[in-house]
Amino acid sequence: MCGIVAYIGKRQASPILLDGLRRLEYRGYDSAGIALWTDGGIDVYRKAGRIENLRKAVSEANPPGDLGISHTRWATHGAPTDENAHPHKDQSGNLALVHNGVIENYISIKDQLLAEGHTFQSETDTEVLAHLVGKCYDEGEETEPQAKLVAAVQAALPRVKGTFGIAVIHSDAPGVIVGSRLGSPLVVGLGKDEHFLASDVGAIVAHTRDVIYLNDYDLVTITRHGYDVSSLDTNRTASVKVSRVDFTEDDAEKGKFEHYMLKEIYEQPQSIRNALRGRLSRDEATAVLGGLNMSPMELRQIDRIIFSGCGTAYHAAMVGEYLMESLARIPTEIEFASEFRYRNVPTTKSTLQFVVSQSGETIDTLAALREAKRKGLRCLGIVNNVASTIARESDGGVYIHAGPEIGVAATKTFTSQVTIMTLLSLLFGRIHHLSSTDGLEMIDELEAIPEKIESILKQAPRIKEIAQKYANAEGMLFMGRQLNYPVAMEGALKMKEISYIYASGHPSAELKHGIIALVKPDLPSVFIAPDDAVFDKNVSNIEEVKARKGPVIAVTTEGCTDLERIADDVLYVPPCKSILSPLLTVVPLQLLSYYVALARGCDVDKPRNLAKSVTVE
Repeated sequence: MCGIVAYIGKRQASPILLDGLRRLEYRGYDSAGIALWTDGGIDVYRKAGRIENLRKAVSEANPPGDLGISHTRWATHGAPTDENAHPHKDQSGNLALVHNGVIENYISIKDQLLAEGHTFQSETDTEVLAHLVGKCYDEGEETEPQAKLVAAVQAALPRVKGTFGIAVIHSDAPGVIVGSRLGSPLVVGLGKDEHFLASDVGAIVAHTRDVIYLNDYDLVTITRHGYDVSSLDTNRTASVKVSRVDFTEDDAEKGKFEHYMLKEIYEQPQSIRNALRGRLSRDEATAVLGGLNMSPMELRQIDRIIFSGCGTAYHAAMVGEYLMESLARIPTEIEFASEFRYRNVPTTKSTLQFVVSQSGETIDTLAALREAKRKGLRCLGIVNNVASTIARESDGGVYIHAGPEIGVAATKTFTSQVTIMTLLSLLFGRIHHLSSTDGLEMIDELEAIPEKIESILKQAPRIKEIAQKYANAEGMLFMGRQLNYPVAMEGALKMKEISYIYASGHPSAELKHGIIALVKPDLPSVFIAPDDAVFDKNVSNIEEVKARKGPVIAVTTEGCTDLERIADDVLYVPPCKSILSPLLTVVPLQLLSYYVALARGCDVDKPRNLAKSVTVE
């Protein structure tokens, strides 16, 4: 959610920090700030609103300095104001700190500090943390400023409850940045005579592709010429691994597209090819997924599967449930990751849990992973970020290889996640009862999906026309059956995320059980109704809506013209095996939501109140 960028080196820090913050805009934020070490102390600039407001303030001052920390804030404690923006200083004014996460016991710490004479300028938990670290610094026994700052962070952080990713600088220590994390990602970027610290590698990939992904309880000390990573709870040197970022600066840019979301919708044919590459065996008529770290015998012993995710990942998991039970006939459940650790979900010794997250840093999904491991379950990840916390803490898993997804509204990662779940279901199916003939048919159908999506994308002008027609609707209903019920949920989520139209997804058959009360002439319904086994049932539901003068947008299969006489507008997807239809039917819904948001003048890539990666509970 919030973003951190820090720099120490030989160049002027402010342009690097501001560019890094710009690259983190997609994560969601409502204010931004920067702190720079100068000969006169630490200069802080903070502005509510867009980064451009901060850029103007900094450019007017044109501050020197080759060391600094910066932050984009997504408000939790306190309104989005200049005063509540990060960085925050301590009581002395000599220390500055930026923070991602939530300090749960900040009130009790603040009360203690108030009693000691501290005064606060903001409503945030972060300023309390800055004061606590500053207090530990002022009371420290070390004499050398760098060692004293490290000791202060080590003394303060064990006293807080909650999550944090922090970067700290002090006016007495001009050559060092100290960082630490617990539940909030941090990555160290390595350069020549310069180093970086960021919450997301995308912020620094323009400057370096050699990075170290920190683990929980790591404490890092960064200077111009080196770094040291130790363990916060033991004070011992921590083992580190230098990784190479697998995408470039250009991969994270919009290119010829107006918005990241549109670019990523159009990238889906390639992202699905990437998800399939090297993972299909025609000789064995199955999927090859070595990253599961399980033998065929171990896989065969699995008698229950749980998928956990949030938001779009949860909807992909819903499709996964249908796929796994249809192809492999293994009882499968889906759980909101945000609820899993608070429930007492019955499991067996042969239960396998998958956690699904684009970023691999979603705090609720990470908590579900840790809860599953506490219960002794084997837990595998389905993630996009190869070096993420979930990827590191899982027993194995499958990377979706979708490339960087910058748009807040997930698109290509949904179809890539569904592709991976299809591969998993094929693998389990072949281990159990699925014939080689059926397996080869699935492989043929899967390999044809990217080209079919390309044909859907060519309908964008028609979808744009339909979107403009309904752009002023006060709400929308999305309905589908079987595997396309999750697609209805995902379509509704996309619509409300970026257009701010209230939208809800439902199984079509539930229409008569209450939802039909909402139907009226100015409330359009979107039906996902491909030519499958329940097509006639969907037609009946559409007739019920039309009988009550409700407008209908239908998504159906090419060559099936039955809906043209009933629905107001019809969009078509190519024919495919019905079990794979979600990979196609979701694409026109993504474009529909995009063009509706565009017609309403919404900021598609930066929807209000939303963040790309939810790293606080």
